[in-house]
Amino acid sequence: MTQDLHIIGGGMAGSEAAWQAANMGVSVVIHEMRPKVETFAHRTGDLAEMVCSNSFRSDDHEQNAVGLLHWEMRQANGIIMATADKHRLPAGGALAVDRDPFAQSVTAALMDHPNIRVEYGEISELPTEGHWIIATGPLTSAGLGAAIQNETGADALAFFDAIAPIVYADSIDMDVAWMQSRYDKGDTEAEQKAYLNCPMTKDQYEAFIDALLAADKTEFHEGETAGYFDGCLPIEVMADRGRETLRFGPMKPVGLTNSHKPEDKPYAVVQLRKDNALGTLLNIVGFQTKMKYGAQTDVLRMIPGLENASFARLGGIHRNTFINSPTLLDEQMRLKSRPNIRFAGQITGVEGYVESAAMGLLAGRLAAAEILGRTLNTAPLNTAMGALVHHITGGADAKTFQPMNVNFGLFQPVDGLKGGRRGRKDRYKAYSDRAKIDWQHWLDAQSEE
Repeated sequence: MTQDLHIIGGGMAGSEAAWQAANMGVSVVIHEMRPKVETFAHRTGDLAEMVCSNSFRSDDHEQNAVGLLHWEMRQANGIIMATADKHRLPAGGALAVDRDPFAQSVTAALMDHPNIRVEYGEISELPTEGHWIIATGPLTSAGLGAAIQNETGADALAFFDAIAPIVYADSIDMDVAWMQSRYDKGDTEAEQKAYLNCPMTKDQYEAFIDALLAADKTEFHEGETAGYFDGCLPIEVMADRGRETLRFGPMKPVGLTNSHKPEDKPYAVVQLRKDNALGTLLNIVGFQTKMKYGAQTDVLRMIPGLENASFARLGGIHRNTFINSPTLLDEQMRLKSRPNIRFAGQITGVEGYVESAAMGLLAGRLAAAEILGRTLNTAPLNTAMGALVHHITGGADAKTFQPMNVNFGLFQPVDGLKGGRRGRKDRYKAYSDRAKIDWQHWLDAQSEE
């Protein structure tokens, strides 16, 4: 057997990295500090636990870069995507999952793999020998975070990630709310009715904004700064940017018709989505918040249909750290100062479950190839995975580096296609077609070795 690959962190990235490397014949050890060392956001000791949304976002692999990343991971036999498909919930054009069975299935599959073992306990120092992947995610322990800071000689960047509340479905007034996906999107009735909608009049919206702005908020500790990632802004931060911001964000009323009052056009709409297969829990879409618990219940019960809502989980906020990857990592995702260590997942400055798992997939394959004495180039630039890893390992401006979702703005232009909104559909399809060819070639070259 080859020498071990050690992976610190059993989240999305660590789980996917372990699966990929183990399937290449490498012996893998996952070092997971939970449940011995808990975090504020996690509830269990399961691997690949989902702590924020239960959505992997768009599954459209022709017109959406996230969906294209889904496609690439499926082609690479990714455990995260295969398990997500197994525990899929109706969510319009999105891929949402039943979070607890999802994490339990990933954990069972990794535990059962003959090339993988899991060791529980915290690692707080950077290893000097062996092959390692650090995939500790947004909640890297204080000890390991300090060790990373000491090694890189740079301050770890930080922002705050906010968690959306979850509501018990049977506490919602269905005489007010109705089920409908925006623009009735989806091929089945379940997909077309994947969201629960709560309408607001102009007066109700204005009163809600007033209460939101006046509510007690979580205070930050001395020395901490609130540099939010725009894809996960707390609702009160959005409201503070302008009274209409939420109406053009998560509360936009377009593409919806109130089945109770078809002639009434809502001024704003709050949407909720299934958080488990039974449909007993719903999360409030885009409603990450840093309001204190007492204020949350008061403000959220101002939403029509949620006047008597019971909450399975209230929103929260936590620190999220990531390294300045463009200056610290090489194209193989190795720490330049210690090339026996790779980084993967959200700590590298990617944002989202899918992006984190994708970076784990790539790091796992690169590390395994190195252990096996093979030469494996990183993902092709014109693929979704390649565009993302290129961004974090050199494509982004290190001075302004911030967490990034995968998006077509990271892709190289296709010659002969016009820009602008009118040409977007053809352009995105061309990006996707090109990526699929390049990705399949990359995978095929590995299978031929």
